[in-house]
Amino acid sequence: MTELLQQAFEQAAKLPQTQQDTFARFLLAELDAEQRWAELLNRPESEDLLEQLADEAVAAHRAGRTQPLDPEAL
Repeated sequence: MTELLQQAFEQAAKLPQTQQDTFARFLLAELDAEQRWAELLNRPESEDLLEQLADEAVAAHRAGRTQPLDPEAL
């Protein structure tokens, strides 16, 4: 375990039990989501799908259907 992860768990251990459980559920859900994305992106058909999505995004931009991202407006 890395030192940073150890620090995070030490801090989480100081929380009330309900907040620890909430944090644990969040962390487990994030790890599960990362695993699902990795499995999805490792499929052979993913490369074609990602290429298609990129082409659609470029076409939308060239057609003027996009706007600059404003992080302050998120």
